Amino acid sequence: MASSLTKDSPSSGEKTFFGHPRGLATLFMTEMWERFSYYGMRALLPLYLIAPGGLDMKPATATAIYSVYLSLVYLLAMPGGWFGDRVWGPRKTVAIAGGIIMLGHLVLALPSEGTFFAGLGLVAIGSGLLKSNISTMVGHLYDGPDDPRRDGGFTIFYMGINMGAFAAPLVIGTIGENVNWHLGFALAALGMGIGVLQFLLGTRHLNERSLVVPKPLSKDERSATLRKSMIWLGVAAVFYIGTVVTGVYTLNWLLVPITLAGLVIPVAVLVRIKRDKELSATEQSKMSGYIWFFVAAAIFWMIYDQGGSTLAIFAESSAENSVFGWDFPVSWYQSVNPVLIMALAPVFAAFWLALNRRGKEPSTIVKFSSGLVLVGASFFVFLMPLTIAGDGHKAAAMWLVAIYFIQTVAELTLSPVGLSVTTKMAPAKYASQMMGVWFLAVTAGDCTTGLLSLAGVELNGTGVVALEATLAVAAGIAIFMYRGKVKQLMGNVR
Repeated sequence: MASSLTKDSPSSGEKTFFGHPRGLATLFMTEMWERFSYYGMRALLPLYLIAPGGLDMKPATATAIYSVYLSLVYLLAMPGGWFGDRVWGPRKTVAIAGGIIMLGHLVLALPSEGTFFAGLGLVAIGSGLLKSNISTMVGHLYDGPDDPRRDGGFTIFYMGINMGAFAAPLVIGTIGENVNWHLGFALAALGMGIGVLQFLLGTRHLNERSLVVPKPLSKDERSATLRKSMIWLGVAAVFYIGTVVTGVYTLNWLLVPITLAGLVIPVAVLVRIKRDKELSATEQSKMSGYIWFFVAAAIFWMIYDQGGSTLAIFAESSAENSVFGWDFPVSWYQSVNPVLIMALAPVFAAFWLALNRRGKEPSTIVKFSSGLVLVGASFFVFLMPLTIAGDGHKAAAMWLVAIYFIQTVAELTLSPVGLSVTTKMAPAKYASQMMGVWFLAVTAGDCTTGLLSLAGVELNGTGVVALEATLAVAAGIAIFMYRGKVKQLMGNVR
């Protein structure tokens, strides 16, 4: 088998990408540049919101906006997958999504508060459209789930995510913080533009299935969907125009409904699936078990995603952002997680495999509970720099690096297991939708953070941090203590 683009595959005579179909290179680069633009903008977002030269907002408001934005990206992944399945097909959806993301970053680059929030909305919509469909196209490159190259292909693909996420804060963050905020956002647009261009040039290497709309809407369904969408859009337009005209509009009129929707929708989706009478008794049992994992995951992401908001805002005001006397931009902290992921993921994979060979690999429940305990422990560590800052001193940068390190280990323990258990416990009827349900756990966690911020809770306070840490550790211990019950609900899933 070929090991690079420059060699031919002995079996087919076609050039490959590290032994994989050429189309993987196209999708790898598309995802890398999309993540470059996404994580670059994300690293700047909370800092720009609180900066005197930015929007000069209060930290609580900035955290709420950041959390709502993240929740929208994951919330919109479900309708994004729906568009790929029912309207445009995966390939067309990804191309359109890339264009929307690029336009969003360009709008962010305009020096206006009104256009800024429009830009955030566009990036969230584009990211939601792209997220599910590009992964689907990776799967299309292989001969079904039993293709021995499939897992390796997804591993290479996900390396693109972390490469883009690692480079983005170093480039976009530096320019945004040290030169001009809006130039940083413009660089994010340039990155996405490069991604879209190479995607369009490389589409000839993709599988033809990516052009197919798997379950196209009928004429009646299309008309009904359009009609309902226009009605809801009209209701929203009338409502918000009314708040503006009457002079009562504030940013909370936008943030609070989105935050509440991000909490209500995940619950509604789980209830709808759980109450489906077409599910067998075994599937009902598995869904009951899955709810334990879902709630625990929401708690995990609530803490984990504060690495880009609560921790970043703390670093801006209260940390000594230097190493050996060399100062660095606050946004660079956001490169710590992806570089650790790239370094530690192979170690974890080898470690689990070695334990499995000895028959000692921890169960899904143990791994999941460990991830929760670890993310809780990271916030217990956070209490140390908070205490140092409370005494009027600057906390050392290594405290924050230690927190990100613990959270990365927690992520590697919980996130892959969560993805796996989601696919294994999914009822047959909802097999294609359950990955979107897993993303809703992220939405619920981030919306909880957003709601706390909107309520005026100081997330950088020692009491709140200690409470969140205790909640995560308690949830991890609870899952472990009730592992017998959860295991029984899981049926044959281990």
